[in-house]
Amino acid sequence: MSLLKELNRGIIAENPVLRLMIGLCPVLAVSNNAVNALGMSFAVAFVLILSNLVVSLLRKVIPDEIRIPIFIIIISTFVTISDYIMKAYFPALSASLGVFVPLIVVNCIILGRAEAFAYKNPVLSSVMDGIGMSLGFALALVSIGVIRELLGAGSVFGFQLFSQAYAATIMILPPGAFITIGILMAALNKMENKVL
Repeated sequence: MSLLKELNRGIIAENPVLRLMIGLCPVLAVSNNAVNALGMSFAVAFVLILSNLVVSLLRKVIPDEIRIPIFIIIISTFVTISDYIMKAYFPALSASLGVFVPLIVVNCIILGRAEAFAYKNPVLSSVMDGIGMSLGFALALVSIGVIRELLGAGSVFGFQLFSQAYAATIMILPPGAFITIGILMAALNKMENKVL
């Protein structure tokens, strides 16, 4: 039961984007369309889950005084792997995401989960936490990407649904990300208040 709790916590209750408001740099930058949002979600999930796994495995041998530099080395290893895989197999997506894939190294979600959870918990719990936080991040990021692309360009995942003449271009610009995050946070709060 505890493992399901670890998994569920990151999806709604501690959603990194819509609740904790961390890791917003890539959310604001790459969520202008659903494809970018999905690509970044996979990259973050890969890094977060594997970093949590390795940090948890090594937690008893990592000296407390140098844990942050060691976390960064572990995280940067998985970011580099993710970046190279994306460049090799998805070059258009890699070019579209640009510098934001290498910047996963300093993403607060990844480092925060390594410090706050994986360093203090066993492997299976840490992996479940990584999966839950990744799902929460992906849910928020892809939702934001779909809404912004639909309202700002009239398409979803590149499929044109209505003419761009009827689109609100501001939605694919940076202010559109803030507007969308605010609307999703309000909707989540409204749903939560109805449940209570």
